Amino acid sequence: MLEGLLQMDGQLLVAIQGMHMAWLDPVVSVYTKLGDAGILWIALSLAMLVYKPTRKAGALALGAMILGLLVTNVTIKPLVERARPWTVWPIDPLVTEKDPNSFPSGHTCAAFAAGMIWLRALPWKWGRVAAPVLAVLMGLSRLYVGVHYPSDVLVGAVIGALCAWVIWKACRVYEERRNSVY
Repeated sequence: MLEGLLQMDGQLLVAIQGMHMAWLDPVVSVYTKLGDAGILWIALSLAMLVYKPTRKAGALALGAMILGLLVTNVTIKPLVERARPWTVWPIDPLVTEKDPNSFPSGHTCAAFAAGMIWLRALPWKWGRVAAPVLAVLMGLSRLYVGVHYPSDVLVGAVIGALCAWVIWKACRVYEERRNSVY
């Protein structure tokens, strides 16, 4: 059964690779590279620390991304060691990746860790709407450029969202304890 799922995963990625458009390739390549080492999400979160109304969103997003990094890149990727798709399937990736391990997507995890915090904590509706859209686009970009399987992206998104949830809940518990009267 697992072999069948892995086959479907690869076939879906090959189908996605057939959807390339010359004008879109450089746009998606640049966007996906902005996620290298979580730089886009880290930079935005650090910028949020400067402005008081977004300080909590920035700080919690950084915490969620650190947790996501520990779960994906430090723990799961080295344990699973799933090879990048171009080593198994007829794919020419649009970008290069130094990490040989594919599962789960660290770019997607970071995007969802930050995005799900921002969804809850940003003071502007447009920011709360943009956050998950940017996270989904990061995940899709990883498929488009051919460096991850769909399951890598899906699991990266779930882990990122769960890390955001854990950090959000921990903050709520801290705030409740701090504000309670003994």
